[in-house]
Amino acid sequence: MFQEEIHPIEPLTFAKNKFMRKVHWTGIYPAVTTKFTADGELDLPAFLKNIGFQVDAGIDGIIIGGSLGESSTITHEERLILAKASLENFGDRIDVILNIAEGATRTAIDLVKKAEALRVHGLMVLPPMMYKPTDQEVANYFKAIAGSTSLPILLYNNPVDYKIEITLDIFEQLLPLENIQAVKESTRDISNVTRMRNQFGDRFKILCGVDTLAMEELLMGADGWVAGLVDAFPAETVAIYRLVQAGRVNEALAIYRWFLPILELDISPQLVQNIKLAEVMTGIGTEHVRPPRHVLAGAERERVIAILEKGIASRPQLPDYLSIAIA
Repeated sequence: MFQEEIHPIEPLTFAKNKFMRKVHWTGIYPAVTTKFTADGELDLPAFLKNIGFQVDAGIDGIIIGGSLGESSTITHEERLILAKASLENFGDRIDVILNIAEGATRTAIDLVKKAEALRVHGLMVLPPMMYKPTDQEVANYFKAIAGSTSLPILLYNNPVDYKIEITLDIFEQLLPLENIQAVKESTRDISNVTRMRNQFGDRFKILCGVDTLAMEELLMGADGWVAGLVDAFPAETVAIYRLVQAGRVNEALAIYRWFLPILELDISPQLVQNIKLAEVMTGIGTEHVRPPRHVLAGAERERVIAILEKGIASRPQLPDYLSIAIA
């Protein structure tokens, strides 16, 4: 079984400013999966292999330790180990963002301080977990975290899964906090992109957090996409974003229509198992999960495999999307 205790890691030692980056919150930010060995330990070689494929495909950053990264089963020290390895191997090429999903303000700030010492580039912060707070408690939680760090922050607005909405009134309270810079928009309401733009202009960057709504939200003015199936299909994901940004909508739409049956694997309680199976089938991942999750089995496994086999067999020819200049 996996170890509960891991020796504290030392802060990174590197030339001054080597990995210090301004986070722009635009483009493709995979919510990366956490790779495990068969006995439940972190599998850093597999983790870094997958990220390497994504970096080569043109992603802009990664988010470590989110729900797709099995946040509920990895320790603080483990997510810091993953962040450190990512910084050392890719920190001069992409943004390395650490997820903060805690039930207590004090615990959240403790992890923020450790992330800051490690010199991650930014944070994704969820509302308080395991408790249905009032709107003012949500606002105060974000204020306390933002006030404890200079790191740029992406808020995660997902009332469908977490039953807590970051309302426009809460965002209004957060306007003075300059390091709260962006939102992962997962309300499932495409018009929320327009509501945010109407009320706040470009004050907050907006990144779509739902794979099956990504192109729609990009067309409505979202700045990027926190993606899930990118973990298995990085080139197609980046191509859609860059083609949309270049105004080549019909080319992007053709890829997106092919992709949609696969993207629907992201909007499932078994999204982790679905996406890890997709990573295996595209040759850039492993399938091991930590309990209480189990790998897919039976009829559901066969259903997902059939979707993936059909998609892989008809994988579209992509244009030279990496040559597309993005403003």
